[in-house]
This record gives sequence, structure tokens and C-alpha cells, in this order.
Amino acid sequence: MSRQLFIPALLAATLLVSCSPWTPRERKIISQSDSVMYVTVMPEDSVILRARSIDFPPVALASPEFRRLVDLMYRTVTDPSQDGVGIAAPQVGINRRLVWVQRFDKPGEPFEWYANIRIDSLLGPVVRGPEGCLSVPPMRGIVPRSSSVVISYASGRERVSERVEGYTAIIFQHECDHLDGILYIDRADSVFVSESWKAEREGVEYSRPEWW
Repeated sequence: MSRQLFIPALLAATLLVSCSPWTPRERKIISQSDSVMYVTVMPEDSVILRARSIDFPPVALASPEFRRLVDLMYRTVTDPSQDGVGIAAPQVGINRRLVWVQRFDKPGEPFEWYANIRIDSLLGPVVRGPEGCLSVPPMRGIVPRSSSVVISYASGRERVSERVEGYTAIIFQHECDHLDGILYIDRADSVFVSESWKAEREGVEYSRPEWW
């Protein structure tokens, strides 16, 4: 390539990178992860798990990277090695406002994803119950949570609001806390080692991939 052609081509490539809605690290995680992503854990990945997540711009929501991230997160949370009822993007190394939640309040108890999600209101009486987290093995805790929430999230070009009750409302609170750098252990009345979960997850690999 001649010098005359090289300079405009370099400028175009620089502009393309700078205008991307994804950081180089985010693109690397999305492109190099296999069907089960590495799940961040405390305390090794505290920098990621304690950071506040940001929204996706519209261009990112329409990108193939976003569709792949959504698919990979679903495969990860439903894989027998994880077997969770919800997962948030920081748990796979990406500080963006995206969660998967199992909707126990709907027929068939489907998993559904929510982008740019927020909890707008905490409603109803406070209930206390056991919680665990894929990122805090093998601990459990007794956590106070509101029994009802109002959530809002991106749906195409619109924002949708929805009231959620019961156990599913608790899952939403747990996962949305992740997006604000909060873990259930921060809210728990008590935290303890779950011997049954420890035994159940004895064979799970927690080491980071070499490319991480």
C-alpha cells in the first residue's frame, strides 16, 4: 500500500474503533468465550463485581456482539455446572446493564433477558430468605428483600415498566444489585458456608481462561 493510501486507511480504522459501542476487552470476552463463559468470583474479580455498570447505547443493542452476549449468558446460567436462576453481565466480566432472570411467576418458568434494566420502586412487605450467588461460592446468606418491585427496561426503542411479585421479584433485586456493584452479602443479616452447595460444586472450574 502506498503512503498516500495508507494514511486515510489508518484514519478510517481509528475512527471505526473509536466509534465502536464495545470496548476492546468486551469484544474479546464476547468473541473468545465458549458456550459456558467464565463466571467472575470474589475476591479475585472484585474490581469487576464492585463496579457500576452502564447502559447499552442503541447501536450496541442492535449489534451481533449483543446477540452473542445474550446467547452466551443464557447458556452459562442454564448449564448444569452453574444451574442458576439468574445472571448479570458483570458476572461474565462485562459491566453493562443486562440480566437473565428465570420467571417463576410465568407459565413454564421461562428465562428472559432484560437490557438497560433498573428497579424503579421497592414495594410490599420486606421478607427474609436464603440467597446464594454464582460469584460468591460456596456461601449462603439470609437477606431482607422487598416482596414486590417495579422494573423498567429497554424494549426496542421504548422503555417498558412492569410490576413483579414474590420470588421472581427477589431474583430481580439480586441481579440488579450486581449492576450497581452490590452483592447479596452486603445486605445479608448473616452469611455462612453451605456444605451441600460446596460439595455440589466441587468439580466446577473457577480459574480464568488464559486469554482473560
